[in-house]
Amino acid sequence: MMKTAWVIRSGRYGERDDWAIENGYSGGGWREVPDLTDAHSREDIEAIVEDTYAQESPGARTNSTSQLWALRGRIAVGDLMAMPMKTTREIALGRVTSPYTYLADNEPGYRHVVGVEWVRQVPRSAIKQDLLYTLGSALTIFSPSRHNAVDRLEHVLATGEDVGSTGLHTPHRPAPSPQRTNGQPDVVDEPESQPDIDVIARDQITTRIAEEFSGHSFAHLVAALLRAEGFEADEAPPGADGGIDITAGRGLLGLESPKLIVQVKTPQIGSEVVAQLNGLVHTHGADYGLLATWAGLSKPARDAVKHQRFRVKVWDSTDIVEAFLRNYESLPEEIIERVPLRRVWMLKDA
Repeated sequence: MMKTAWVIRSGRYGERDDWAIENGYSGGGWREVPDLTDAHSREDIEAIVEDTYAQESPGARTNSTSQLWALRGRIAVGDLMAMPMKTTREIALGRVTSPYTYLADNEPGYRHVVGVEWVRQVPRSAIKQDLLYTLGSALTIFSPSRHNAVDRLEHVLATGEDVGSTGLHTPHRPAPSPQRTNGQPDVVDEPESQPDIDVIARDQITTRIAEEFSGHSFAHLVAALLRAEGFEADEAPPGADGGIDITAGRGLLGLESPKLIVQVKTPQIGSEVVAQLNGLVHTHGADYGLLATWAGLSKPARDAVKHQRFRVKVWDSTDIVEAFLRNYESLPEEIIERVPLRRVWMLKDA
């Protein structure tokens, strides 16, 4: 049986990220649209959209019809679901467990959903650039297919790692022919034609930083970012460091608060690292511990950080990229040369 994968976004600003994960749903949005339970065909959805969005352009109505019909009639139990999370810059992956449901008692914007068992959340840095591009559509709901997306997402769901198209032992399948309506391809099957330029640019920068700064050089980058933020930072030399990669503080000598002990980890961080850092903060008289991680935290580690929120903070890949961009012009020349950037201005979407 042909595997199918879907991407559903959780709001322009990720406002439904946590809600979707905590409640086992994917979807929402479409605040003005009524219950679609009795809509059994694409034509039924089209009639509802024509009535609800009569003021919109024909293209916009076609777009909405395609996406709502995907949610109501095409997404099936067992399909793979991916949700790019704007709040954490992660990709949540899971499996569809129930078809379209209208949650009438919920607030508008949280009603049109499918059930999902969320299995894994991976940082965007774990996904290779071509697959990120495939996932980078501006559409709310679509079915990714290019770049062997389905098999690769299945592999990420199982292992947390994207090995790329050539790293899979499954045969490459050509993208399926898109469904057609009135002779035109369904827009949810052609997402790559509407890329989100901002997301793609951010992903390219993230990928370059990950390529250029691995191992001890990642700690060097974090130290440079702390200095750009106004800290005096001392880096531990490569080798055994007793769990301390960087010490940092304010003031001329770095002895004024806030005083930080920093652990820098390229792989995903487990809860034991959080416990170790918390102990080091107490032992060395620091104010806070900072975990700088490129691959994010495991769920137990995220829970541990929540319980230490006034003692331990996290810089994940999103925070590091934000700090990199915020302080770019103040960074050492040798870092700028490894990640050369150019500022571009463009019109904001209406």
